[in-house]
Amino acid sequence: MKRRLLLLTLPGWMALAAAARAAAPAAPGGTGYKVTAEQLQQAVAQRFPRRYEMGSLLNLNVQAPRVRLLPEQNRLGTEMMVDAAGPALARPSTGSFDVDFALRYEASDQTLRAHQIRLNALRLDDMAPGPAALLQAYAPTLASQAFKEVVLHRLKPQDLMLTDGLGLEPGSITVTAKGLTIALVPKKML
Repeated sequence: MKRRLLLLTLPGWMALAAAARAAAPAAPGGTGYKVTAEQLQQAVAQRFPRRYEMGSLLNLNVQAPRVRLLPEQNRLGTEMMVDAAGPALARPSTGSFDVDFALRYEASDQTLRAHQIRLNALRLDDMAPGPAALLQAYAPTLASQAFKEVVLHRLKPQDLMLTDGLGLEPGSITVTAKGLTIALVPKKML
């Protein structure tokens, strides 16, 4: 009985899978898995504050960034407050740095991660020229380290259960004015 039921419903499931594959968006702005700006902000905030030591000269504490959506560039941007202290400084200093980055999907753990990180600006308050130059020199590396492999969102297994059963997987990531849309595309055959 179960076998007959399976054989009767199998063509329906195959048709549904074929329709889903055909409907998978090939262009930005299509349908797919959605991640809101609020979800992104919450995920990023969980991974901060972070502390970085630049040898024994300088310590930086990086606070949780504010996430900006940059749909025209298909990237995300962030501005992070930085507290700097250490023997290289006459007194502690504060400032901020601004970065933007693209996103990639990591199938091994079903996460969205930052990559192609660009430093746009580093601003420091009341820092002497020598330490400021040192920090400016290290700033691109610091920005890369602050966001290298930062998980911005983790898809839950139940989020992908239906798409997996239909032979689909996450594909391109599009930044929109409201968040992210992750296209669902046919799985690659091994």
